[in-house]
Amino acid sequence: MSTTVVGSYPQPEWLIDREALGSHSVPRVRVSQAWRIPELYLREAQDDATVVAIRDMERAGIDTITDGEIRRESYSNRFATALDGVDSDNPATIHTAGGEARTVPRIVAPVRWRGPVEVGDIDFLRAHTERTTKITLPGPFTMAQQASNEAYGDPDELVMDFAAAVNQEALALQNAGADVIQLDEPWLRNDPEAARRIAVAAIDRALEGLSVTTVVHLCFGYAALVGPKDRNRYDFLGELSDSVAQQVSIEAAQPRLDLGQLSELSPKVIVLGVLDLGDDRAETPEQVADRIRAALAHVPAERIVPAPDCGMKYLPRAQAFAKLNALSDGAALVRAEL
Repeated sequence: MSTTVVGSYPQPEWLIDREALGSHSVPRVRVSQAWRIPELYLREAQDDATVVAIRDMERAGIDTITDGEIRRESYSNRFATALDGVDSDNPATIHTAGGEARTVPRIVAPVRWRGPVEVGDIDFLRAHTERTTKITLPGPFTMAQQASNEAYGDPDELVMDFAAAVNQEALALQNAGADVIQLDEPWLRNDPEAARRIAVAAIDRALEGLSVTTVVHLCFGYAALVGPKDRNRYDFLGELSDSVAQQVSIEAAQPRLDLGQLSELSPKVIVLGVLDLGDDRAETPEQVADRIRAALAHVPAERIVPAPDCGMKYLPRAQAFAKLNALSDGAALVRAEL
């Protein structure tokens, strides 16, 4: 039973101004003013902070690690705003279902891949660890939901063009040596009806031609931004069992997920969130083990990969490290019982 992280890890306070990123929503456009380091020295600073994140994950005993997404302002905006047809310099304002305003990029022309965005990230990660490496990309459905569509008459066509762009990036990442490639699709829950219409086709297109391990991640939103989560079931989950992705990553700890829903994901491997990032206290290894054991009532051990819930970047660094230690130690307890 191996362990992993979802993607992000806390960025040092000396590197980024968290308040500038916003306290109510994840940035959709670039927020260059959030970086505390002058542009001339920013890459070196990001490299140094990435090494710190890698070493924390290694010291905690995590088996499959990422670069902590240290170079990103959010999980999605760095890649999405690097595509042709996406204008983030002249953003639009859209409103959520609850009426809150969000600043988003405008889709002004056909979306096309311009060239590698994250290949340097995986190169750096592989050069600094012997662990299995994972890198994440924003999913096509989520990127389409996070933009103002001013170029496509058919919104599904926009989703599929995003999928084609993601696929080109994913193939480049595979060629660069990534062991695991994950698509982050948290917005599948935002419009389950549209997700049922197009999401699986878009995911399959985005992952087309890949031979490495592939993952789709979905969640209820970052604990630091949405607060307590009162939903204990996903409106869109079992449908992913029909996708080509080999693994499905979900958060289960904070929302107290009805673990019976895991049976919908057969035969996928489930990356199971067992760290509640809405709880300031680090879990004990036994708490983590109990959460894994509860899932074993529904899914065999060979199909479970324990992980945090998502949004680790918003935690204090010491808290994040303590939680990762509990994850590793708790998984070891269960592993010894199998």
